[in-house]
Amino acid sequence: MAENTAKCLLQVKAVKLNNEHPFTWASGRKSPIYCDNRVTLSYPEIRTFIRQQFVEIIRKHFPTVDVVAGVATGGIAQGALVAQELDKPFVYVRSEAKSHGLTNQIEGEIHEGQSVVVIEDLVSTGKSSLIAVDALRAKGCDVKGMVAIFTYELAVAQQNFENAKVELHTLSNYSALIKVACQEKYVSEKDQESLALWRQNPEKWSDDRM
Repeated sequence: MAENTAKCLLQVKAVKLNNEHPFTWASGRKSPIYCDNRVTLSYPEIRTFIRQQFVEIIRKHFPTVDVVAGVATGGIAQGALVAQELDKPFVYVRSEAKSHGLTNQIEGEIHEGQSVVVIEDLVSTGKSSLIAVDALRAKGCDVKGMVAIFTYELAVAQQNFENAKVELHTLSNYSALIKVACQEKYVSEKDQESLALWRQNPEKWSDDRM
């Protein structure tokens, strides 16, 4: 599943790799990889593949959940598709409460005591993803776990999820992506070495290119 998903992401350029001209993340850090999984929504076959992989994971690992929650904004569309397939209620969670109107952070109807699985498109450090978990727990919900399309497999993310006691499952990951990218000649062997170094220490990799 991880390699098949990686092929899909590379095929539609949801993931871009550029070792020579790194991308700048919102944090200001440089990275040889940029991931925008929302692109997959424009391709029905791939969109359906991702939805069904989510559904299978949820049925296997979280079979008794009451509600599906999407993380705004990347997890909203896939979350709604998954909820429809599972015939479950759907809500989505903002990064913070609105400053106007009803000042909601969670949009949709959810109640204390309900069990929830969270849908995310991308996990980097896990910080923004876990904000949604905190918001749901603050409402008295039982968050069973999170399912995401892709993870960079950064050590800090693993630690953050362990600290938060959140079970994470992903359709693909950085290791599978780089393996497929090399097999399909998206990157050279030289670039593969640099991409491996980035994952080991993204801060140093970025600082070396500032």
